[in-house]
Amino acid sequence: MNAKHKIGPRIVVIGGGTGLSVILRGIKKVTDNLTAIVTVADNGGGSGVLREDLGMLPPGDIRSCLLAMADEEGIMMEVLNYRFTEGRLGGQSFGNLLIAALNGICGNFEEAVAKTNEILRVRGQVLPVTGKNVDLCAVLENGSYVYGESEIPQEAIRQNSPIAKVFLEPEKPEAAGKVLETIRKADMIIIGPGSLFTSIIPNFLVDGVCEEIKASMARKILICNMMTQPGETDKYSVCDHVERVAEYLGDNIIEYVIANNKMIDAEALKPYKEDNSDQIMPTDKDRRLLREKGITLIENNFVDIKKGYIRHDADRIAGIVYNLICE
Repeated sequence: MNAKHKIGPRIVVIGGGTGLSVILRGIKKVTDNLTAIVTVADNGGGSGVLREDLGMLPPGDIRSCLLAMADEEGIMMEVLNYRFTEGRLGGQSFGNLLIAALNGICGNFEEAVAKTNEILRVRGQVLPVTGKNVDLCAVLENGSYVYGESEIPQEAIRQNSPIAKVFLEPEKPEAAGKVLETIRKADMIIIGPGSLFTSIIPNFLVDGVCEEIKASMARKILICNMMTQPGETDKYSVCDHVERVAEYLGDNIIEYVIANNKMIDAEALKPYKEDNSDQIMPTDKDRRLLREKGITLIENNFVDIKKGYIRHDADRIAGIVYNLICE
């Protein structure tokens, strides 16, 4: 890593999916010493195709985080974001193919990601949480088992049964090379946002990750999702998110919760409502329960709507992170 990328507090962000990459775009403005630890249990979409065809770990979430943290701009970023629309490569992104090519050259997924970090001049580093080939599985409340990350929310909806718990096969895979050390040395650990059961919690199921988070002296923050996710967090409140994380991570670990308290425009909410997704905002009950747990709730308007998609305002989140660091 370039020497200029070693300035600032050591911030570790844990999760996966679109939510994580959005947040990283803001936090990279606060520090150059940023690490994204990303789940690798995805088995759907273009990542799933590469995983099945090449026997490699899924690159999709890794690619999104690399692009969010990269210094590269202009045509290079457009090329890496380009998604093929026709032929056998239809639906596949060039960024995924780049990581797949480097995986073949390096012979190791962790090294391939590290090399991509270098090529894109990433502001910090992106680490897969494990280098092992794992599958995410779930037990629904009706007792049914579901195999495969992409099938879990679909089956929860089809069977009308919420997720009771998730687990990895094989269980407790070894953490990737720098993961545990990076968590151990962190000044701040940020969890989320992202799909609770399929992007965030899978990281806690890797051997040693929970133990290092618990032992770390870093400030620990959970960024709550702004919308419920069908099949995963239907009817979930802010406190429900905290409690489910605590089931895997342990009690009295999360110190701060960041949550949006701005009502989103009805027009922006319409497509989400049609998908049975609801807005999450702190209630008086949430505030009371969090206070009883000794958790500080940081609530504000964190809404950012781009091209019809509801996202967190990355710059406002970065401002909160900066203020907590300054304290």
